[in-house]
This record gives sequence, C-alpha cells and structure tokens, in this order.
Amino acid sequence: MTTLRLDRINKFYGAVQVLRNIDLDIAQGEFVSLLGPSGCGKTTTLRCIAGFETVDQGTIFFGSRDMTRAMPEHRDLGMVFQSYALFPHMTVTENLSFGLEVRKIAAADRARRIAAVLEMVRLTGFEKRFPRELSGGQQQRVALARALVIEPSVLLLDEPLANLDASLRDDMRFFIRDLQRRVGITTIYVTHDQSEAMVMSDRIVVMNRGVIEQCGPPREIYERPASQMVAGFIGQSNTVPGRVAGRENDTYLVETAEGPIRSLGPDGLSGEVRVMIRPENITTDPGGGTAVPAANMLAGRVVKSVYQGDGCILGIESAGGTAFTTNVRADSPLGAGAAVIIGFDARQAWAIPA
Repeated sequence: MTTLRLDRINKFYGAVQVLRNIDLDIAQGEFVSLLGPSGCGKTTTLRCIAGFETVDQGTIFFGSRDMTRAMPEHRDLGMVFQSYALFPHMTVTENLSFGLEVRKIAAADRARRIAAVLEMVRLTGFEKRFPRELSGGQQQRVALARALVIEPSVLLLDEPLANLDASLRDDMRFFIRDLQRRVGITTIYVTHDQSEAMVMSDRIVVMNRGVIEQCGPPREIYERPASQMVAGFIGQSNTVPGRVAGRENDTYLVETAEGPIRSLGPDGLSGEVRVMIRPENITTDPGGGTAVPAANMLAGRVVKSVYQGDGCILGIESAGGTAFTTNVRADSPLGAGAAVIIGFDARQAWAIPA
C-alpha cells in the first residue's frame, strides 16, 4: 500500500489540452473515484497514473518515489478493465498465475496466493473453469482476483461494472467496496455513474473539461456542490437564480424572481448566485402552507405527476416561473393542474456562485 500524489499534471493530444493542472493527494488505503461526463479527462488521468499515457507536465508520486517516467510494469499496480481482459484459453488458476509467473514467484507461493485470493472473491472451486464457463459477475471477480494476487501497492479500476446488468452491478458495488476495505489497498476508481461513486467512495473527484471541479466526501459533494456543473451532475437539483442581498449569521438572503430566499452558502459569497435545492428537501402542501413550516415558501402549480411505484415525481411551476421537481408519496392527492405551496428550509438550500 502507498500514498499517491499528482502534482500539476498537464496532458496534451496534439494542440488539444485534455488535463489542466491536476493536483490530487490520495491517502494510503483510500478509495477515490474519478467521476465526470464523457471526455472530462478521468480515464486519461487513470492511464497517466498507470503509465499507459505520458504526462507532458507535472509529477506523479507513489509515496516518495517519482514514478512519472516509469514503465507500467515497474509501477506495482493492479488494474481491472471494463472488458475484464481475461485470457480465454486459460483457466481461472492459469489467469491468476500468469502475473505471478512473470514476476518469478515460486510455485508454492503462487498456489498459496491464488487459493487465498479466490477465497477472498468467493470463487473457491472455480479454479479449473474457463472464462466462457463463468457469468459476467464471476468473470469480474476473476479480474479483481488477478489484480490483487500480485499484491500491488495501488489498485486501478476503469469502469469495471459497465458491462453488467443493473441488479448485478448493484451487488458488485458493495462487493468491491467491502473487498477493498478488507484488503486496505489504495484504490482509484473511474466511473460516470454518480450513484456508483456515492456508494463506494471515501472521496469523489468530479472532473469536467480536463479540470477538477470539486474533490470531497460524497455527502459534501452532494449537499455542498462547489459549482453549477457539480450540482447538476450529481443527482437531481432545483436551482433559482438571484443576487445576494445580505447575510445574517451563516444564512444568506438572496433576492430572486420568487421573492427573497434564505440559504446557506460558502463564505464570502456575493453578487449573482443560483440557489440549489434537492428534490427530497422540498415539502408540498395543497392547502395554505400550514403543512410546510419552512423558512422559504413559494406558490405554484403542478404541471406533471409521474408515478414510479414507491412514489411520484412532481413537476411544479412556481408563480415566478421557476420549474421545480420534488418527490411525494404514491397516494399523494396532488396531480397535474393542482395548486400547491412548496417549502424548504434555509439549511437545505445551498447558494452557488453564478
């Protein structure tokens, strides 16, 4: 296990800059996800860490070692690919043994390590099967075992669950996270799936257009986004544009087309902002607002109601013309055309610089 540090990494493809001054410190044993839309630079960052891409500027440290120019085979990495990349003509044991043989590990030690890692990924008894004889989830666990059996200092995973069906993907999220905690290996995980990153990560690095928009624990990323991009990319959000009119203690007063809104926000906020409210933090009342005793209350009308089994999603247009989305119980009397009062607490709203 080791720490990992990226110091002002820049990467160009011809005249196009795809990574811009990437600074990132990852602690020993930490699980960090690189998250962002397609083309944001997350996979390029992972490939630079692995040594598959050379950086044009900056330094990559594994612990105190400068590994910027080291070949991939000298970086002591385990890597799991989206495609699994198992050798189809080899059994499970032979797939796991390959990396150990390249490293000239003695036969007895190879057998011990393979047995231990197969038990770890719950595949004892599958030693003689070929990849074609395994399910997608089992192949993914073999790929994980192959990465772990060499006992690397860093584990890299590049969208490893993208090829699995939804229910299996959910199971594998918890399996990988539990396995990582038991092994305690420093892990970098690339994904474009927000829920995947939220469930698995100690910290999330949100990337966009080659830069880091925000880095922090999942709760901080979700509840206190640093930019409009992060607020919109992580989960659903409602936003109201306005201008900061003042501050009382830790609450901002924001003047909007809906009237004054009270909200939390980062220190030093001024000028044009957008107030973000997550759908689950909005309460609704078809009456006079007595059921929504919140700091902020707005009148509106339901424009759509979408049934989802365990509840309904309401689309609401406020009197000031802002579109809101919120969640209600499946038996809610609110339907399209209904007048409604929506409310949200100042501590459940977050103002972001516009």
